[in-house]
Amino acid sequence: MNMLNNPKVAIVMGSDSDFPTLKGCVKILKDFGVEVDVMVCSAHRTPDRASEFAKNAEANGIGVIIAAAGKAAHLPGVLAAYTPLPVIGIPIKSSTMDGLDSLLSIVQMPSGIPVATVAIDGAENAALLAVQILSVANQGLRSKMKEYKAQLAKKVEEKNKALQEKLLEI
Repeated sequence: MNMLNNPKVAIVMGSDSDFPTLKGCVKILKDFGVEVDVMVCSAHRTPDRASEFAKNAEANGIGVIIAAAGKAAHLPGVLAAYTPLPVIGIPIKSSTMDGLDSLLSIVQMPSGIPVATVAIDGAENAALLAVQILSVANQGLRSKMKEYKAQLAKKVEEKNKALQEKLLEI
């Protein structure tokens, strides 16, 4: 499978309880026309499965891995250790420390094992970053990203216009 023509992103979560946070991520990727594989895999409870997935991801047509985890949040780093592919970590807000523990676990990777890290529960930005990474080699995705950003700017301009109209009423 040629990932340049058929971009594919894997979304791996440490627990199915992370899925509600990741729905927006899946939706954005699908809206951009990116094929998505989604799975539950634990760095601690299924370490062999995690390593096998990461070792074979490139051969399976994956271009970017998005890994979400809470608490100790080792999943993104473990996957990154076994693959040359870019890994984007999503720290999941947990009942302990409001997700700060997850954020620090993902962002503080040792030299040589980079993991791009988005905000706590930042699933939508993880999807957008994956699209941007894939768009380096896929002009169709690059065009879609430019249009997406143009629509963001248009929405801000519309909100500013509405605000200016409200200010006239004061």
